[in-house]
Amino acid sequence: MSEILELITLPAIGLVIGVIVGLTGVGGGSLMTPILIGGLGIPPAVAVGTDLLFAALTKSFGGYAHWRTGNVAPRLLKLLIISSLAGAAIAFALINAITPNVEQLNQLIRSALGTALFLTAAALLARPWLLTWRQRGYATAQHSDVSGSPWPTLLLGAGIGAVVTISSIGAGAIGVTALLLLHPALRLSRVVGTDIAYAVPLTAAAGLAHAAAGHVDMGLLIGLLTGSIPGILLGARLSSRIPELATRSLLVGLLGLAGAKLVA
Repeated sequence: MSEILELITLPAIGLVIGVIVGLTGVGGGSLMTPILIGGLGIPPAVAVGTDLLFAALTKSFGGYAHWRTGNVAPRLLKLLIISSLAGAAIAFALINAITPNVEQLNQLIRSALGTALFLTAAALLARPWLLTWRQRGYATAQHSDVSGSPWPTLLLGAGIGAVVTISSIGAGAIGVTALLLLHPALRLSRVVGTDIAYAVPLTAAAGLAHAAAGHVDMGLLIGLLTGSIPGILLGARLSSRIPELATRSLLVGLLGLAGAKLVA
């Protein structure tokens, strides 16, 4: 990668993605990884590994803020961390098993990424209906943590951990939507806060595993972070001025196009 690309293009991409994340809360991995692969020609494994560390660093600030404000459900967090790390370990074992076959590894990542993009778009489309359903059926029963059988949550965490490790996508819109369905009586703020909090160790562990395998470009990572941090702050300021329907519709369209290109 040329020095000009690192100094100009990467911060610009980080800025745009940061603004989208600040506006919608979604789009870090789901837009960053397709741009790295399709736009910059970064090898899929390197794009995924770099984006995982990018996500771990950016989400850590949000996770800490949610923890400080009490928007994290401790039992749910524990279940998701344990299961997602187990799923990540299984997925990375699969990646290691097929790493010698670069073409097969790249195809696995592209297929998983395309599928995850379509699921993310579907989750964004379903979110308004899901929130309305929750408000009607569970408005008076907003719990602060989860109870009952842990197995549905453990299975969800393992699945998300595997998908995130292979594609770098899944802990955001897909994870929140699944948690809303599994735990409709849990306060929305705690669903969102817990989802961000467990994604930090998940993306950090998966990213470090990719780094150990040589799948991380540190120059790429630093360049993206340079633009994304001010972008997130700018997007957060603009979020109250731009209609949520407009930003969600734009994001769904972009995700659908990116997914179609990857699986084509």
